[in-house]
Amino acid sequence: MTTADRQARIAALWFVVVILTAPLRLVVVPDRSAQDILDNLGLFRMAMLADLVCGAAMIFLTLALRGLFPGERALGSTMVILGGILPAALYVVNVGNDSAAHVLAQGSPVLAGMPDAERAALSGMFLHLHDRMVVASELYWGLWLLPLGVMVWRCGYLPRLLAAWLVLNGIAYVAQCAAGFAWPTIAPTLSRICAPIQFGEIVFALWLLIMGARRGFRWNRRPA
Repeated sequence: MTTADRQARIAALWFVVVILTAPLRLVVVPDRSAQDILDNLGLFRMAMLADLVCGAAMIFLTLALRGLFPGERALGSTMVILGGILPAALYVVNVGNDSAAHVLAQGSPVLAGMPDAERAALSGMFLHLHDRMVVASELYWGLWLLPLGVMVWRCGYLPRLLAAWLVLNGIAYVAQCAAGFAWPTIAPTLSRICAPIQFGEIVFALWLLIMGARRGFRWNRRPA
């Protein structure tokens, strides 16, 4: 196994961690109200831990991918900032929102004087803030894929189809973020349209895991 192959598979393993942890809070855990938290308390706590793990994994993933393209220092650093550091920070902030919602829903001695209805309402507010933060995070979920797509396109040892798909994947996330804030009425429809495009990251991760980065074979070589 070449150094590039090894680096590709390390990045793929971090991708797997992200793919396994990211959906838990976003998809699996019911979180519409304080009662949802109480009804799924253990799962909610696991989801907060999963978000912290996912944020850390994004940093290691982008660092591993930067090592896969050693000649792209500027683009690689941009990718680490947009796809690793900033999303990780947003994950931590959002876990703070969830923690506040959790404490308000479950109760605490410091909240003894607060009526239950008021605690439930505030808990719901922090859950809403979590959702808004997720929409904001889509900006960085998309932007980091743009320098990654450019590096994949240039490298010559990964298919350019993957590069194009990653760029489209990134644009889809940015469009969803913009719609979520500026045109919320069309956001659900846009999300359904963008859903197939956003498999680009998963396909890219599977390619790295299975095929690696084969410098000895020029995927994009033009026929003579």
